[in-house]
Amino acid sequence: MLDQRKRIEVCFTPGEYAYYKDEFEIVVVIDVLRATSAMCAAFDNGILSIIPVPTIEEALEYKKKGYLVGAERKGQIVEGFDFGNSPFSYMKEEFRGKEVVLTTTNGTKSLEVAKDAETVVIGSFLNLTALSSWLSKQDKNILCLCSGWQDKFNLEDTICAGAISDFLISTGNFISIEDSSIAAKYLFLSAKDNYLGYLKSSSHRRRLKHLNLNEDIKYCLTPDQTDVIPILVNGKLIKL
Repeated sequence: MLDQRKRIEVCFTPGEYAYYKDEFEIVVVIDVLRATSAMCAAFDNGILSIIPVPTIEEALEYKKKGYLVGAERKGQIVEGFDFGNSPFSYMKEEFRGKEVVLTTTNGTKSLEVAKDAETVVIGSFLNLTALSSWLSKQDKNILCLCSGWQDKFNLEDTICAGAISDFLISTGNFISIEDSSIAAKYLFLSAKDNYLGYLKSSSHRRRLKHLNLNEDIKYCLTPDQTDVIPILVNGKLIKL
């Protein structure tokens, strides 16, 4: 008898996305530290929409037109821009009801490569249960696309993807067949009782800690702070 279950798989980096893209209707873009966490925080705090752009040049063009524009590279705010991808930036009153443009080192790159998928949503620890629950009702093949770090594997995105995979597989309606997905699930099961401790020596946590961004790290690794699910529609992220 043919297996009727849908697939939930994990792609470790945007550079590997081409090998997966034709098999999945839904792509979950994940950049835990910090782009997709900031996006969830932004919508939770009343932002209207986010236009993700892959390059600083495109971001500058929007800035010239008067948009609120954030730009981050290697964990720092790009010179000439007012904010980067710290979730706390988007909690200011001035962002409520506004449209914002954002470019980041990794997260907006993932959105760019996945933009032609049937459905693209934003995943993080912040909206983990709400997103996983929504995904479980979709009856579609789902790919978690980890943003990684400059097209290299990273732990925090993979653990978040593993958490989503574990939730969906536990419903009995999804299956994983790729080794990347199985590895992500086991990393999540190893880390789930203490994300902060487990990721203590991870490369990006060390990178951000060096930039004195410990509060950002703690916030981004704290699950279920919001039930918002940002979705990409016509090149803009809006609240589902």
